[in-house]
Amino acid sequence: MATYVLIPGMCHGGWCFEELTGRLRAEGHRVHPLTLTGLAERGHLLHGGVNLDTHIQDGIGVLAAENIEDAVLVGHSYGGMVITGMADRAPDRVGTLVYLDAMVPGNGDSCWSLVTDQERRWYTDVTDTGYGVRPLPFFDTRATPHPLASLMQPLRLTGDLAHLRRRVYVYAAGWAGPSPFTPVYRRLREDPAWTTYALDGGHNLMRDAPQDLLKVLLAAAEPA
Repeated sequence: MATYVLIPGMCHGGWCFEELTGRLRAEGHRVHPLTLTGLAERGHLLHGGVNLDTHIQDGIGVLAAENIEDAVLVGHSYGGMVITGMADRAPDRVGTLVYLDAMVPGNGDSCWSLVTDQERRWYTDVTDTGYGVRPLPFFDTRATPHPLASLMQPLRLTGDLAHLRRRVYVYAAGWAGPSPFTPVYRRLREDPAWTTYALDGGHNLMRDAPQDLLKVLLAAAEPA
């Protein structure tokens, strides 16, 4: 039995993993879909100080409270920032990282520094409070504003994540237009330290390729 911790992307809550959570639990695994501070049912906690560190601590708090060891951390899109920080700060509790069409940051990177000018224009479309980035019009109706500070704060890493058993990148090959994650996928598929997959689906792989994604996640939990 493996333990999965699922971290959503921008503007989303743990609800986006509902189907995937059910499929993994049906296979006998423990699954913790997280909603990060300031989002979805925790939207009332949004304020100007909710940043990347806040979200990393959200995840680490679950690892500690549930006494999780050898976790499989799964991060979608922005969630790649969070799972990288969790693995660095709680190395004794994390065994595998799975990036779902996600950012793969290094020390000092922020979402702002990693994205294109087009995405930066989105980040500046904030709510009246100035704290949250508005969901894009085509997002699920349950999407809520995302904490701006979490996109601006650089990630600080203390190690090289060499302790991890496995690092996996899952690329969504079915974007309607050019994918901002194509350069990341092309770089990692040439790196022997990574296992990479390209699935036929859009950015929301949990919705577009659920069965293929399930197979990838089950393989990620197997002994190295």
